[in-house]
Amino acid sequence: MALADAVTSRQRWYLLATLTLANVVNFYDRTIPAVIVEPLKDEFGLSDTMIGVLGGSFTIVYAIAGVLLGRLADRVPRRYVMAGGLVVWSLFTGASGLVQGFLFLFLFRLGVGIGEASYGPASNALICDAYEPKRRSRAISIVSLGIPIGLLLAFLTVGVVVEATGTWRAPFIIAAVPGLLLAIAMLVIKEPERGATDTAEMRAAAQERHPYRAVLRIRTITWLMVAGIGLQIPTYGVATFIVPLLQRYFGLPIGAASIGAGAILGLAGIVGLLVGGRLADRATDRHPSGRLVVPAIGFALAIPLTLAALLLGSDNAVLFIALFATGWTGTQFLSAAASPAIADVTPPDMRATAIAVYFASFNLVGATLGPIFVGILSDAFATPVGGLSAEAVGLHRALLVIVPVGLVIAVFGSYRASRALPADRESMTGPSGVTATA
Repeated sequence: MALADAVTSRQRWYLLATLTLANVVNFYDRTIPAVIVEPLKDEFGLSDTMIGVLGGSFTIVYAIAGVLLGRLADRVPRRYVMAGGLVVWSLFTGASGLVQGFLFLFLFRLGVGIGEASYGPASNALICDAYEPKRRSRAISIVSLGIPIGLLLAFLTVGVVVEATGTWRAPFIIAAVPGLLLAIAMLVIKEPERGATDTAEMRAAAQERHPYRAVLRIRTITWLMVAGIGLQIPTYGVATFIVPLLQRYFGLPIGAASIGAGAILGLAGIVGLLVGGRLADRATDRHPSGRLVVPAIGFALAIPLTLAALLLGSDNAVLFIALFATGWTGTQFLSAAASPAIADVTPPDMRATAIAVYFASFNLVGATLGPIFVGILSDAFATPVGGLSAEAVGLHRALLVIVPVGLVIAVFGSYRASRALPADRESMTGPSGVTATA
């Protein structure tokens, strides 16, 4: 690939490796509470609704801070924004292990959300400046591997650490160290010039005085918001409650349950991102809208597979994990395709803002409501059936409702985004440089 002169091949690989490691730390720290749901409930006397609120409130702060920090990343060196965020979220993660009450845990998790909000928009915009359009999905998919790897490591290790130390506090304190070290590595990243790998027409595209309004007028982005909301409702619902489901409904101990969750959210995520990134770039070579057709197909395949898994009986834990993980692989295609698609329809000096708005939409709605809806439905459906506890039945029924509904919304949004992308791309690179309106 012909690279922009501003960044050498070695510098680009350092950029990719550092951003990927930061994403691993990001999602490891974010996932810890999902693994220790049962110990938290026992110590603080929490309901599933309160557990859902703990997860949902994190994403509200994450989304709001992300919009502001995304705009900041369009104006200052992005490595400073990301390094500062790493320090903030690592310190609050460590402090979460020292709390003596649920209120302070709640507040410290909000602090983690503010810190982590600095990372996504800045890192995605940085990658889009370092890689030319036809390679962006693969580059994004590599950095996005940090998500399932972070999830996998959390699910594989947090339960083991809790069992070994006898306390749920230890994982928080241990997890704070890598982020502080990575903040130093982030400061020496070589940033490419904004728009370095874009065409002259894209670099010349006029930025409007009201960037948020301009972003919301781009049909591709608004439909991607719908897809993201649809995806994050079940994603955050599953991420928050999959370990408790495996413990309560399938009767697994915390160590085995966290490993099973790692297979679903970690291994499936790794495969989905690697496959999705390659498919998205290849599809783009064939048709302008191909990048977003790939996630639409992935969601459509995920619906029957995850539904079949959730309809299994409580004595089929291994089959449930295998079947649900297979279906979950298809839900990861959007992560590899969304940011490159946004880069296709926005000028370089507005990309971090556009990506932040996209992230904010699915975090404010999907990621916030997903765990809250699951928690509320779990408490509402809690009725003992056939030897299963009320908590087990309630949580199982809640996921049986939330997962397929969210994925249907995701199919619709990604398909409509694929239909809008060619016209938005043409409008962006046309004579006026003004994007199409909805």
